[in-house]
Amino acid sequence: MTSLTSTSLIAFIGNLGMMEWAVILIIALLLFGRRLPEVGKSMGVGIREFKKGLKDVGDEVQKDDGQSRRALPPEQPIRTPENTQERSQTH
Repeated sequence: MTSLTSTSLIAFIGNLGMMEWAVILIIALLLFGRRLPEVGKSMGVGIREFKKGLKDVGDEVQKDDGQSRRALPPEQPIRTPENTQERSQTH
């Protein structure tokens, strides 16, 4: 007896025709028909909360980005040994 791997399962789903999908849909409606409005409502609430969370994170990132730019000191030239030696020889 062999076990189904994800590749064979995907291949099986790809071979389903319209009649098979219709039968699966009818069975799903019979099993979950009463709970479908609840499922739809909970999915809507979940999607709404997810979008709200993304917006809050985006706003926080923009707020932090604006504060960090103000907190940075003005740009200064990078000191390398070559720059330091040239300066000491010219003075």
